[in-house]
Amino acid sequence: MAFNLSVLKLPTIKNGSTGSIVKAWQSFLKEAEYPIGTVDGDFGDITETATRSYQQRNGLAVNGIVNNTTYTKALVDGFIYKVPNLTAELLLTYLNFGVAEAKDLQKSLNTIISPDLVVDGDFGARSTDGLAQAYKQRDVRLRGDFENKLSATTKQKLGQDFDLGMDILNGYAKIIRFRLSGPHWIDYFPTSKSISDLASPFRERVQSFQKALVEAGAQTIIAATYRPRERAYLMHYAAKIDRGQIAAKNVPSMAGVDIQWVHYTDAGSVQAAEQMVEAYGVGGNPVALESRHTQKLAIDWNITWEGTLKIKKSDGAIVSVGSPPNGTNNTALHAVGSSYGVIKLLNDPPHWSSDGR
Repeated sequence: MAFNLSVLKLPTIKNGSTGSIVKAWQSFLKEAEYPIGTVDGDFGDITETATRSYQQRNGLAVNGIVNNTTYTKALVDGFIYKVPNLTAELLLTYLNFGVAEAKDLQKSLNTIISPDLVVDGDFGARSTDGLAQAYKQRDVRLRGDFENKLSATTKQKLGQDFDLGMDILNGYAKIIRFRLSGPHWIDYFPTSKSISDLASPFRERVQSFQKALVEAGAQTIIAATYRPRERAYLMHYAAKIDRGQIAAKNVPSMAGVDIQWVHYTDAGSVQAAEQMVEAYGVGGNPVALESRHTQKLAIDWNITWEGTLKIKKSDGAIVSVGSPPNGTNNTALHAVGSSYGVIKLLNDPPHWSSDGR
């Protein structure tokens, strides 16, 4: 018995092919550490060479053409997770699950999650959410649960492909689990702490002010400069869900951010948002979707000094800056920053920007 390749409807691709399936193939090769160059959806000479290398390494016909023979091997190597528009239902069909086996899987999940799924053999969005929730609760133990909880009839139906099928299903469950919102998303789209990532001419103005601060003996710690719009999106909607200002199911999607805000239960969605807020340190100030940080026009600074700071303004004049010895509340230092074109936002302790916003 073999997996049902035909249900995936994968086209043959070769040099000159383009599109999402090519991009998926390039991404698969890149993650397998074949020299692929840019993942751009354009099957050119570099992609053909990498394809030939994959075929040679795996004992396949070396022709640079991705057809059913190459797909069959690549799918079990992990390409299945790259297939465009892959759903849990399509994956199960590929793994030779029929209605009876899908019902058996739903029954097995019901021993782990609550409330119960409807056992109807329709492995749609609700059952997919249940699969993600099961991995969230069981983590690496879920693979063993599949083996222990699925019926002998299902195991007999899948035959010698059962173990590999469970590995693939477990891998998919892990992927969709980590698409769920939660504190792990803080590692995606990191905020820069580098002045060099600011936009010109604000970058040069900050550099000049920073130089004056250091020469005067101030200590400066940069907390943030450029914040990617994707990160702002995650922070913004995590806070809105946490505060009850929007339901997870109503959060708009953002291109390039493959997050699933909706968990198996509403309580799970809110809890994950709360954990994200805490991880991001959003605090009482909601993060705007568009801000001077996303525009590369702001810097969050912790500026401190001891005694009196004798610092040079942009015109070369030396001024004395005393207490309080920090950049948050010292209006004299704010005036020095303004001379360089770096303006303090008074109601946000570390925030300076191109216009005080």
